Amino acid sequence: MGYKVAVVGATGAVGREMLTTLAERNFPADEIIALASARSAGGQVSYGEKDVLTIHDLAKHDFSTTDIALFSAGGDVAKEYAPKAGKAGCVVIDNSSAFRMDPDVPLVVPEVNGDAVGKYGKKNIIANPNCSTAQLVMALKPLHDTFGVKRVVVSTYQSVSGAGKDGMDELFNQTRAVYVNDPIEKTQFTKQIAFNVIPHIDVFMDDGFTKEEWKMRVETCKILDPDIEVVAQCVRVPVFVGHAEAVFIETKKPIDEQGATDVLRNFPGVIVIDHRADEGYVTPQESAGEDAVYVSRIRRDPTVKNGLVFWCVSDNLRKGAALNAVQIAETLIERFLKKAA
Repeated sequence: MGYKVAVVGATGAVGREMLTTLAERNFPADEIIALASARSAGGQVSYGEKDVLTIHDLAKHDFSTTDIALFSAGGDVAKEYAPKAGKAGCVVIDNSSAFRMDPDVPLVVPEVNGDAVGKYGKKNIIANPNCSTAQLVMALKPLHDTFGVKRVVVSTYQSVSGAGKDGMDELFNQTRAVYVNDPIEKTQFTKQIAFNVIPHIDVFMDDGFTKEEWKMRVETCKILDPDIEVVAQCVRVPVFVGHAEAVFIETKKPIDEQGATDVLRNFPGVIVIDHRADEGYVTPQESAGEDAVYVSRIRRDPTVKNGLVFWCVSDNLRKGAALNAVQIAETLIERFLKKAA
């Protein structure tokens, strides 16, 4: 017997990617339910290459009939419906930031801390990390296990799909407007994103950092090690899909380029493509549609005793969101959920 799985926020960019990923990975589901707001109910979304699902009203769904719910509908929706679903016996895997720092909710990247999935029982909620955090900890985990990461300095180059479909539409419309000399309209971003970069993601906090930068710090510590020091600068760039990160780390043990490359290559979900030549690295455009986290440009940092610099890219809609959520669900049913598949 398979599982009954709901995708909440099925009409959004990540929700659609969740449906695609469930189909691609042949998730053991007897039924997939697409849920969204009342205004979307009655519409349709694709599931796999051939199937089409009718969208149902989230507010009317009985979660006691559902085993697992993948949420990608924003923090406000998650705060309202995820606890209700959990109390009804459905295990929620939430992509928003609503529960990430809740001590009773595990924050999981399966390759990094898959055992934490087993702690879902207190609230029946498992949190998916921020998309930039997910790819960062994938690269840090093997380095931390081998060399002991003390400090991380990371600058992100985050695509507009991180702001959802509306963010992608704004980049498209502004780019077109530039070429045809139309007025530039902005609603999703604080400044023009076409042909520009914006050093501002999420709201500003009292210390001058943005909440996105705070998320990367606290989430990395929760997933990987509370003793790691992390500082981030998060930047929105005019790319549709794929986040990139320039990462500078300092380790407790001596680290060298070959040793770092070896442990990264042996870690599941990470692919090293690093040739010191033209095109010998991976860019966000090449990562789009791919499941892996790609690491390139590995070199020693000569400014600290045990330092390393590398470039890291990944499809933020997949490993940064949909794929990671589905992998959490796979880990849940393989190791922890008491139901015969």
